[in-house]
Amino acid sequence: MKRILLFSIACLSLLVLHAQRSNHALRKLQMAEFAIAQLYVDTVNEDKLVEQAIIKMLEELDPHSNYNTAAEVKKMNEPLQGGFEGIGIQFQMVEDTLLVIQPVSGGPSEKIGILAGDRIVAVNDTAIAGVKMGTEEIMSRLKGPKGTQVALTIVRREVKEPLLFTVKRDKIPIYSLDAAYIIQPKIGYIRINRFGATTMEEFSEAVKKLQKQGMQDLILDLQGNGGGYLNAAIDLANEFLHPKNLIVYTEGRASRRSDFHAKGNGKLREGRLVVLVDEYSASASEIVTGAIQDWDRGVVVGRRTFGKGLVQRPIDLPDGSMIRLTVSRYYTPSGRCIQKPYEKEEATGETMREKYNQDLIERYNRGELMHADSIHFPDSLKRETIRLGRTIYGGGGIMPDIFVPIDTLEFTDYHRQLVAKGVVIKATTSYIEKHRKELQRKYKKFETFNEKFTIDEAFLQNLRTLADKEKITFNQEQYNHSLPLLKNQLKALVARDLWDMNEYFQVTNTTDRVVQQALKVLNDGRYEELICF
Repeated sequence: MKRILLFSIACLSLLVLHAQRSNHALRKLQMAEFAIAQLYVDTVNEDKLVEQAIIKMLEELDPHSNYNTAAEVKKMNEPLQGGFEGIGIQFQMVEDTLLVIQPVSGGPSEKIGILAGDRIVAVNDTAIAGVKMGTEEIMSRLKGPKGTQVALTIVRREVKEPLLFTVKRDKIPIYSLDAAYIIQPKIGYIRINRFGATTMEEFSEAVKKLQKQGMQDLILDLQGNGGGYLNAAIDLANEFLHPKNLIVYTEGRASRRSDFHAKGNGKLREGRLVVLVDEYSASASEIVTGAIQDWDRGVVVGRRTFGKGLVQRPIDLPDGSMIRLTVSRYYTPSGRCIQKPYEKEEATGETMREKYNQDLIERYNRGELMHADSIHFPDSLKRETIRLGRTIYGGGGIMPDIFVPIDTLEFTDYHRQLVAKGVVIKATTSYIEKHRKELQRKYKKFETFNEKFTIDEAFLQNLRTLADKEKITFNQEQYNHSLPLLKNQLKALVARDLWDMNEYFQVTNTTDRVVQQALKVLNDGRYEELICF
């Protein structure tokens, strides 16, 4: 024991001598880790210790610098890289059973005959139905390297015996665009859910299709879009701006200013443009929106965006984990900093991240989501748009040109419980299971469905029955109040299950206040009042 102690002291001395040539703070950190690893009374997990130290250091910096394990890195990158490897199904967990909503078009499951409405009860002879297996664990069994096989046991309605399928896993695409269609004559609508590796390819295809259908003006929906790749945002903004227009610039203490300009080869430099945003539109969404607004290229409609304007640089670590370290800030062409303030709350003891994550709740409590006049910007944050000199503000998100409040009247406590406890989804799934063939026979085209399909009383009665099973107390007044919204949601979900997300949004957009305001702006002359000479 004495020999080990002498060896440890000698090693510490060598470390001290070496560290004297380097940074004082780094020397302290190295000495502390070495001392704990060599001298602590019990065995320690050095990897975990270092990991926790990294996490704690990053928490002291800002809300967006963070550490991810190797597994988290892989999971995080899948949506942005545009795909993962698996069997290719959209599914919903219904009463401990995996129900196939739709096989991915052209994917491995569709190719071998798996159908919407099938229930997967076993994967490679392991039961996944009725065993309360978590969604993450089920997904891990279905995913796997391209070319590998997985055996599925499927129960199909109107077929007595279980069916056995062997699926060869393949690359499954994850799409950035939720919807692209002609919403009114000459007006196109495109909704982007994230900025990933395939975003511009998808967007270009959608634009080409809509222009063939007569699109002249565009509603670009970035509501709920939390961001993604910077290059994808720059490429999208390039579609609308003229040569050498500044799109965004970044700058930090150790990072020199970098400017990103439009090439001027975009397909949508002409025509009217309305960009839709809300409090969940962040980062790359704010870059696009800020550039459009600063150059007076289009009208922004909705609510103030999230306010994420910190640039993270990924630093890969040897074990596949990653540090995402904030190295600079985003600035719009007029010089606005997109990032909202962040600081510790000394009085309450809240951490920086806790306070930061409460911001949207505080916006709601202040009335900002309901009333535009609840939002106050100091004069020091005032800027002007580049072409027309309109007043805009920095200091946390993009404030829209036309504010649209949340409609709190339709959202009752009864409705919130129906959604939160999965009753709306369960009612739709139950309805589709019973009526899928009838619906497919009756509505061969979505346009016919959209015009003629209605949510009948039997559908609603089943929903109320399911709500009773979930112990949701029925409230007649609240039910009546939320009924128009509820019917629209149910119809949209039926459309999604029969077709896809494109049709889902065609239904929901008929009552989406922000979308409807965008159409009003294009139809009543308000667009020209705001940004035309």
